[in-house]
Amino acid sequence: MLEVLLQWYRRRFTDPQAIALLLILLAGFGILYFMHAILAPLLVAVVLAYLLEWPTARLQRLVGSRTWAATIVLLLFGGVALLLVLFVAPTAWRQGINLVADLPNMLNQFYNYAVTLPERYPALVDAGIIDMVIDNLRSRLASVGESVVKFSLASLVGLLTLGIYAILVPLMVFFLLKDKEQMIDAVRQVLPRNRGLAGKVWVEMNQQITNYIRGKALEMVIVGGVSYLLFTFLGMRYSLLLAVLVGFSVLVPYIGAVLVTIPVVAVALFQWGVGADFWTLVIAYLVIQALDGNLLVPLLFSEAVNLHPLVIILAVVIFGGLWGFWGVFFAIPLATLVKAVIHAWPDTAQPAE
Repeated sequence: MLEVLLQWYRRRFTDPQAIALLLILLAGFGILYFMHAILAPLLVAVVLAYLLEWPTARLQRLVGSRTWAATIVLLLFGGVALLLVLFVAPTAWRQGINLVADLPNMLNQFYNYAVTLPERYPALVDAGIIDMVIDNLRSRLASVGESVVKFSLASLVGLLTLGIYAILVPLMVFFLLKDKEQMIDAVRQVLPRNRGLAGKVWVEMNQQITNYIRGKALEMVIVGGVSYLLFTFLGMRYSLLLAVLVGFSVLVPYIGAVLVTIPVVAVALFQWGVGADFWTLVIAYLVIQALDGNLLVPLLFSEAVNLHPLVIILAVVIFGGLWGFWGVFFAIPLATLVKAVIHAWPDTAQPAE
């Protein structure tokens, strides 16, 4: 057994480039694991820098200056973000408050329907179970109201931190765009010299992350915008709030689509009941989800994300448990990184005796 382990070690860890790649991966993992909360503004800036790199590079060809290109792109992006904050965020917040206020009415309507189930299906549904479920839901609704109040108070306390981030993040994005090459050279100086294998993996992952962030941003805008048009056309309540939730749900593959379907169907059922409008909304919404998964995602990402759905779900669960939101957001690139490292890792076969 010991000889087998020694042979495996000689095959996998005798190459200096493999050792350098392992040290880089361990250092990066340790920094993110222990300091991801502190580095949150930097992570936001890195994501935005990846998103804005393409228009910055294109504009640089026209104006000839990287500094001016980064300034113009960042100002335009900041203007769009400010418009969203001023016009979209207040409406979505107000609709969220109204939805929380309507939850007791929705629960009562559900209770009135649920109490008729034991009479219709006495062999399948027990009245005691219905009462227990309703009581549990009511207690949870009370806790939701308390959580909303606590969140509002906590958000007031965090306004100073948010204001600091609103200044720091744009500055970091600007310098990441403006001094991209200088920062890459500075990182190279602290890396091990035998980093040829790590460089190969980095080239592949850099393109993967660029395509992923750009594709996710477009997917969020398209899916959220189409959902908003659908909800508005049908006259559905809380249309903007639900469309925003549908747009953000694409960040969590498979799981997000399932979770966001619950409030969409619940609001439609509360507003229209089981009728023609309800089924029209459900069918149209499922068509949007189907087109997103089978047409939009392959079109935006092409072959950039060639992973099995089970691997993607496991990556979301594992990396989300390690790093929270950022682990979920980067679950697919991190899973692709693991796959790239496994494929690129040297396998020095031992000569036969």
